[in-house]
Amino acid sequence: MTIIVCPLSKVALLLATRAPERIVSLLDPDSTFPETGPAYAGKHLRLRLHDANVAVLGDVIPESEHVAELLTFVGQWDRGAPILIHCRAGIGRSTAAAFITACVHNPYADEHAIAVALRRASPLARPNETLVKLADAALSRRGRMCRAIAETGRGQSWREVELALRSEGEGRPFEMPSSFLAE
Repeated sequence: MTIIVCPLSKVALLLATRAPERIVSLLDPDSTFPETGPAYAGKHLRLRLHDANVAVLGDVIPESEHVAELLTFVGQWDRGAPILIHCRAGIGRSTAAAFITACVHNPYADEHAIAVALRRASPLARPNETLVKLADAALSRRGRMCRAIAETGRGQSWREVELALRSEGEGRPFEMPSSFLAE
């Protein structure tokens, strides 16, 4: 099965058309989470954190507790149906969580290959570095996840991302595989 990543505005549409097994929402602390109904009771993880790497003026940056919750939740995904991961724009927190999810389900795969798949699926991807760093440590990947994200670059320049966001307002939904070959 696949990992679907989208902005908040596309969650309802993807719930209706793709019927994911699980949902991960990563939104600012004051944001309203999408209503997913009783079918997703216990299958919808709601994490409240900003897409920031340094706390400024009350920002809630990703912490090890957020990552522990994420790892437990995505580890329970049986891949019988897609998993849907979203943040506000579908660019930072959600792409980091998608990369982390793929790494969890492929403990012997090359992290670089997973990062390349993410970059191919979404040139706008800007995985939150703190989420990746914390997951790398929690999964004992010895910096391989962080290096993979850094080595594969940032896809498009910030200028290109800003232009795309001005015209579209957010990232586009995309899918990436959930299975990778072991090294």
